[in-house]
Amino acid sequence: MPPSDRVLALTGLFIVMGSLAMVTLWSVFGTVFFAITVAYVLYPVRRRLANRGVRPRMAAGLSTVVAFVVALGVFTPLGYAVYVRRSAFFGLIEDLPQEFSITVLEMSHTFTVTTIIDAVQETATTMALDAAGAAPVLALKFFLFVLLVYALLLKPTLPAKAVHQTVPPAYHDIFEALHERLRDTLYGLYILQGATGVGTFLIALPVFFLLGYDATVTLAVLSGVLQFVPIIGPSVLIGILVVTEVLAENAVQGMVVGTIGLVFIAGLPDLIVRPRLSAIAADLPGSLYFIGFTGGILTMGAIGIIAGPVVVALFAESVELLASEQQSATHA
Repeated sequence: MPPSDRVLALTGLFIVMGSLAMVTLWSVFGTVFFAITVAYVLYPVRRRLANRGVRPRMAAGLSTVVAFVVALGVFTPLGYAVYVRRSAFFGLIEDLPQEFSITVLEMSHTFTVTTIIDAVQETATTMALDAAGAAPVLALKFFLFVLLVYALLLKPTLPAKAVHQTVPPAYHDIFEALHERLRDTLYGLYILQGATGVGTFLIALPVFFLLGYDATVTLAVLSGVLQFVPIIGPSVLIGILVVTEVLAENAVQGMVVGTIGLVFIAGLPDLIVRPRLSAIAADLPGSLYFIGFTGGILTMGAIGIIAGPVVVALFAESVELLASEQQSATHA
């Protein structure tokens, strides 16, 4: 039975008001988007608690606490490590030769390390001042994020019911296919990448310690965070360390760091952690994931980390649905 004129009118009103709300609340759109995706991932936790007899409000509250604890566990070590080891980082740079030359096609290019150090320190100071000035806004957005996650988990089935009642039954299979692709993509982004990041941290911690680095925790945390960067991952950190060792005239140490780092830190987590959890990840090739990740960041900023791969995954699903529909029509 097709939807009534009243339902269609209300659907149009929803689209218009939703567009108006997006324009009006664009400054917090990223917060709202992240809250929706996190609630999407936490829904199974909320459902399991409800199935065990926990009241809806309590189940939503406990699920929100899970999100809060996980977020705190991710960002606190990163911020603490970067703050505590900032002097060691600048000390490492200051230990480099004041000048170094690179010869390409018999042409020598000389670079001054002092200029690089000054630029890095100036950038770090500016970022620290900007972060301090934006602290009240960030606190407000974080409160909004927690509130939205709780509200979405309190009534998680209302959006799906509204869509099912609005969309004609003949198109419900399309809606379900997009829903499953979205769910798998978000699980892959949050759970798979998060677990791989934790595994990378646990592996990198003893490796960097055995390699003789003082900033062991900082480097291990950065390695785990870089797992969220597709394809490249912690390899970029290993590359920076190798270049640093070579510039400091420690070529042998650079080779050791490069070999061990690429094998154990950049490669081992993908061989141990990722295959065990790959069943919950989206069937999205790494190349498309990288395109979505990179394009999302360049277009939308931080929100693009999630939005980019999600859009690419849904686009890939729509292409598969179209191809399947055309194949069915051909054989009919």
